[in-house]
Amino acid sequence: MGTGRATAENTGAGATGAVGAPSSFLSATTAVVVGAAVGDSEAVRAAGAVGAGDRSSEVAVLAALRARPLRFPFTRDSLRCWAYLAGGAVLGLVTAVLLLALTALGLGLSVVGVGLPLLLAVALSGLPAGALERRLLRLVEPEPVPDPHRALPGAGRPARLRTRLRERATWRELAHTLLVAPPLAAAGLGLTALLLFSATLVVSPLVVRALAPETVMLIPGHAVPGPLHALPFTAVGLAGLYLGGHAGALLTTAHVRLARLLLGPREEDSGGQVLELTRSRARLADAFEAERRRIERDLHDGAQQQLVALTMTLGLAAHELRGYVDSGGGDADGADADGVDGPAGALVLVDRARGEARQALEQLRALVRGIHPQVLTDHGLAAAVAEVALRHPVPVEVDLDLPGRLPGPVETTAYFTVTEALTNAAKHSGATAVTVHGRVSDGRLVLQVTDDGRGGADPAAGAGLQGLADRVAILRGRLMVTSPTGGPTRLRLEVPCSG
Repeated sequence: MGTGRATAENTGAGATGAVGAPSSFLSATTAVVVGAAVGDSEAVRAAGAVGAGDRSSEVAVLAALRARPLRFPFTRDSLRCWAYLAGGAVLGLVTAVLLLALTALGLGLSVVGVGLPLLLAVALSGLPAGALERRLLRLVEPEPVPDPHRALPGAGRPARLRTRLRERATWRELAHTLLVAPPLAAAGLGLTALLLFSATLVVSPLVVRALAPETVMLIPGHAVPGPLHALPFTAVGLAGLYLGGHAGALLTTAHVRLARLLLGPREEDSGGQVLELTRSRARLADAFEAERRRIERDLHDGAQQQLVALTMTLGLAAHELRGYVDSGGGDADGADADGVDGPAGALVLVDRARGEARQALEQLRALVRGIHPQVLTDHGLAAAVAEVALRHPVPVEVDLDLPGRLPGPVETTAYFTVTEALTNAAKHSGATAVTVHGRVSDGRLVLQVTDDGRGGADPAAGAGLQGLADRVAILRGRLMVTSPTGGPTRLRLEVPCSG
């Protein structure tokens, strides 16, 4: 097999198809280019991959705490934690007040129907709150939490509203806003208060000195006589700052993990989109197959029959002319205005036209067989491959041991994979022998086409298997090519028999 190699491999839910690699790479022992089953939605794939990676990776703050546990409260990471917690506390309190007001107002006005838009606004309040929380997380996380919602370019407001209400991410954001954010905000506010009180204790000797001779009571009912007596409070404040730094890191870690869980994308968010994309590609493949069969019928019942009729008409005309010439009728030596030498010349032209019509008919029949062979429909993959092997200019050994008929998409994909491989072997590789081997193992069709040609197949030189790679990807299978320099070239197809 020669140029025009491509491969595709299913990698689960989501990945894009890929075809093509440098020829120097394919000239090595093995070349495999991998593609995914539904490569039409790059955004879905990226969002799912990033979200999964974020949820499984370690929180940056926790990693910094583990790396420098003793010095962490005095690092920039600790300051970022406190800034994040303070910002989250303010955001949580403001959000809680607004939601309580909207909920109360919406319930009060719902009896007259006016409150329903307000309750809808409460249901959708997680969208802006989640977006703000994801932006706030950038204070402590180098990698942003991706937006879990689908992009809706060009969609109108009603369509966007319906889509958002159907998305699970919307309700997870609402749960985060109503149930998770308030207690976390309260804890952040408490730690912030602890931080401020500890900072006050640290500078208590300066406060006592500045306010002297006024009485200063750091503990109610206990006056501090002088700055030296406030030094124990400074030690308590330093301990509070130190412990608060660690507590802030742990609380921030809880914030980040809950935000990744509730505000980031999940596999089920993109799973529906990936499933719909897979189904749409399968429907397109089925529609293409139906259109191809319609073209086959039109050629078989239309153009092919007309060519058959034309051949018969030309045969009858040749028969009449031949009888006329043999009987000595007409002026065999005369010529008409077109330079045809009488009936004898006309007979030559009719015979030539008849031969050309026969040649066109043979080409059309070959084209119809190539579109979708009837033997594949009637007798299955093994018979169709055997028929192709008999017509192939290079000797082909066929070894197909199949338990019976396979699903239609599997048979069609396998057949056209074999024909493409045989075509490349005849045109490009200089092969003298080709072997087609196929078995069904563990519910999968494993088909391998091997030729003894020169090898060195370059997928960048053609795209003969591109469509087959896409079809194999739809069927959750894989198509691999091995073509070292000097040969042999092997094309291996693995596809589930479930189709």
